[in-house]
Amino acid sequence: MRRALIGLGIGLGLLGSTVVSAPAQAASPVTVPLASTVSTAQQVAAFWLANGAANLKNATPYAVQTVVHGERLSTAVVPDGKPGYVGPVQGPLSPKGKLPTTSGKVFFVGADGQPHWCTGTAIQSNYRNLVATAGHCVYDTQRAGATLDKWVFVPGYSEGTTPWGLYVGKQAVAHYDFDVYTDYNRDFAFVNVYNGVVSSSSDMPTNTGRLVDNVGGQGFAYNQPTTPSVDVFGYPAGPNPDGTRPYTGHTLESSTGPTFTMKLSDLPADQLIGVDSRFTGEGALGASWLYNYSRDIRAGYLNGITISVSDTDGDNRYDTGVSPYFDGEVAAVYSTAAQFATGPIA
Repeated sequence: MRRALIGLGIGLGLLGSTVVSAPAQAASPVTVPLASTVSTAQQVAAFWLANGAANLKNATPYAVQTVVHGERLSTAVVPDGKPGYVGPVQGPLSPKGKLPTTSGKVFFVGADGQPHWCTGTAIQSNYRNLVATAGHCVYDTQRAGATLDKWVFVPGYSEGTTPWGLYVGKQAVAHYDFDVYTDYNRDFAFVNVYNGVVSSSSDMPTNTGRLVDNVGGQGFAYNQPTTPSVDVFGYPAGPNPDGTRPYTGHTLESSTGPTFTMKLSDLPADQLIGVDSRFTGEGALGASWLYNYSRDIRAGYLNGITISVSDTDGDNRYDTGVSPYFDGEVAAVYSTAAQFATGPIA
């Protein structure tokens, strides 16, 4: 069923839909192939769905660049232009409280040859086929010039199930500075996925349709000020420094807190923001930060992506999620990715 495009007025409730293009002066996006042909995509889907989805079940949370050391600042963020918005698309209402159906896990094979996962979220685009996540949950930063292998997205993932289907990544669109220099100010990526598939009794995948038609899509906002409240959705799984494990990674978790600018001591980046969140790093990489999130319709505006976590008060428990600041250059990458069509593989 085709879902309606929703416009959420910033702080004003529901308004008419709004779509704003990225600024023309923003930096050049880079497009990289993942599973660029249908036959390759079919092989990727079979890898994850075979043997009762054994590789999905055996995957572990990705543990690359999960922790940074930093401090919270009181200085204001500096936008590079006027603020802009793309309205979300409402999906089905989840039976699990007020959680969005757009969130899920992205699965891939890492440099160690083993299956891993991060968090991802479905985001509105022209062809309703776009997933947002951390850049280093697409690029293999442990191997220069490589992307992570067999990349797929499973919204609503839980214990090996694919309630809305499995979506194979066709290509990723990222910022030139992350692609070439691994600039963590630009540690984000948008992935165009093929139509979803599920296993069938004949061992042939069955088409489930386009991603956003099935689960909805979050909106997108850029050049925003820091805000008193954003909602973060992810699958945190790793331990705190003191050894406590508040999360299992098996279920989608949420946190709500204010945002602020960040200064890091161990990552070459100076355009980052933080959010007050107790998510641990492993599993939460790629978690969505939703601005003006409505629990009634499970929709808001993507305005950040967790790329790492930090313990800023020194109590050996993580208290801060870290994201690139979403400015006009992020909008340029999103705008490019939103224009690509994909199609079915089954």
